[in-house]
Amino acid sequence: MRKTSAAIRFFPKTWPLPVPLLMSGTAILLGLMTAIGVWLFKQAIALAQWSTQASIRSLLGWWTALVLPVLGGFFVGLASHFLLGEERYPGVAGIIEAVALAGGRLRYWRSPVKALLAALSIGTGASVGPEDPSVQIGAGIGSMLGQRMHFPDERVQAMVGAGAAAGIAAAFNAPIAGVFFALEIILGEISSNALGLILLAAVASAILTQAISGPQPAFTIPAYSFHSAVELLFYFGLGLLTGLLSAAYIYFLSTARDRFAQWPAPRWLKPAVAGLGVGAVGLFLPQVMGIGYPTVEKVLLGERMSLMLLVALLGAKLVLTPLSIGGGFMGGVFAPALFLGAMAGGAYGTLCRDLFPGLGLIPSAFALVGMAALLGGAIRAPLTATMLAFEMTGDYRIILPLMFAVPISMLLSQRLQRDSVYTVELTRRGIRIERGRDVEVLSMLTVGEVMQRDVEPLRETDPLQAALERMARLRTHGLPVVNADGDLCGILTLEDVETAHARGLPAQTVGDICTRQLVVAYPDETLDVALRRMSERDLGRLPVVDRQNPRRLVGFLQRVDVTRAYHIAVARRTALRHRAQEVRLGILSGAHVEEIRVEPDSPCAKRPVREIHWPRDCLIAAIRRGNRVLIPRGDTVILPGDVLTVVTESGSAEILRTLCTSRPQPKTEAEK
Repeated sequence: MRKTSAAIRFFPKTWPLPVPLLMSGTAILLGLMTAIGVWLFKQAIALAQWSTQASIRSLLGWWTALVLPVLGGFFVGLASHFLLGEERYPGVAGIIEAVALAGGRLRYWRSPVKALLAALSIGTGASVGPEDPSVQIGAGIGSMLGQRMHFPDERVQAMVGAGAAAGIAAAFNAPIAGVFFALEIILGEISSNALGLILLAAVASAILTQAISGPQPAFTIPAYSFHSAVELLFYFGLGLLTGLLSAAYIYFLSTARDRFAQWPAPRWLKPAVAGLGVGAVGLFLPQVMGIGYPTVEKVLLGERMSLMLLVALLGAKLVLTPLSIGGGFMGGVFAPALFLGAMAGGAYGTLCRDLFPGLGLIPSAFALVGMAALLGGAIRAPLTATMLAFEMTGDYRIILPLMFAVPISMLLSQRLQRDSVYTVELTRRGIRIERGRDVEVLSMLTVGEVMQRDVEPLRETDPLQAALERMARLRTHGLPVVNADGDLCGILTLEDVETAHARGLPAQTVGDICTRQLVVAYPDETLDVALRRMSERDLGRLPVVDRQNPRRLVGFLQRVDVTRAYHIAVARRTALRHRAQEVRLGILSGAHVEEIRVEPDSPCAKRPVREIHWPRDCLIAAIRRGNRVLIPRGDTVILPGDVLTVVTESGSAEILRTLCTSRPQPKTEAEK
């Protein structure tokens, strides 16, 4: 564990102040410190833009747009490689993971370096945003205060959320949006204790920001008016468009990260290569370089831009932001989402105005709503997106289109991409976080994972005696019933048979007595939801149907399946808790923590720990074997399939992977 010297531990463990007063004062201090930090970050961006562009443009002239991102990427790559090392989850995703799994403990000492590299990235033209780094500044300060003041985990988490809210408040001069961002994204739930801290920090940050920079919002936006309910039809179409684009945005970001991670080039070189792509496009579309807020403001102010230009800017930004983020530039995905939404809304509004000139449609109004709708679809925070746009205008009349388009965009995006732009990387590594915490056991599994897929349904024309014999053979008390077309039409249980006999009803076929009023489950819903439905109606089994076609039977769920699945869920819960300890270990030790699976026939398989020649700077912290987590000793034998949690320097990770990877089998004489 990383030790803290007496010189650094400047907060005492005991305080003479009452806890509510102490927490309130700390939250206000956090808001003020965050406002100053974000203001300094903005000044660093301006300095980077002025110094790099002024010096290089005098030498290269027109070619500056091509060369500047390459140079910026080169310096960012080197600094990131040697000063920061490899990060598990960059940006807001790392904050979400730390809050959910590590009690809000962040490596806050890295925040200044990250902020400077983000300023350099933006200043040299990378297609990234400043809002995510602003959130990291606030969250890092909140985590630092919480840890140095020896707060318990739940209060450290609240401080991180309060810092994030203060970061958004300082970045946009929008404290209400900052509060909702902390609740929807960082914490994932509303807690009365955390809410008070978040409100105080956001207000303090906004007050100091307004005192320094003025009360104006992030964008200069004219007052808009909502004329009639007919306009909502056009905003419905805008919601669908931004939903598709936000899903594409999430997909491109995830794909770009994968492609760059798989590329065997040196890590420090990748940002320069990404910068080459940014610069090549920037030669022809310089508006997409950097944050892009001047172009967004032109669209919002109603300056005439051609439909083709808006579409070109939209397409370029949709490609360059994933390229920049995946390549390793420091920055956020928040501002690019606003840019994409403004271009999409402006293009859509221009097209609608030209097609329906008599309705008085305003393209800039669609641009504003498009910003909020695409942002809501990308980050899955509808209240944050709605309140951000509302605070930027201060006009209540725009709230109806916002409340109409934002949820449509979010629901469609969620349908196409299950995870948000912040959580997609967490999910891909096996961490699914809901409501800000690790999920309940049965909510970690879906019905589709545990249902019986090879079910033998009864036909409603089957003789009743034959149906009973089949149920006895399958050792089940119920089976679904389908009609002649194979569509689900009912379910037959032993209770149905007993009821028919008790009432003296003539029953010759299954269709005579089967239950027609069905309660069903869907393969994509979680198991706890289906189990709750079964318990409410005292049912022992549920037909599982296609959500798009409720008559199509895709499986059968019984209580015995739920019992069997419980053991799977417990194993996943153990793995999630193990991952939480891994995150804590990495944060507190400051070293590189990695999970490596032992393959069959690898050099370390079936050997005691003490007989393996591990790298000198390596420590085997834990071994996960099935549902158990073992603390290794010298005589602990490593088995194939074990997952080792290792603490090491990043340079030794490749040696460890070699020890745990299967040896290539020698070729036979025939293969030779």
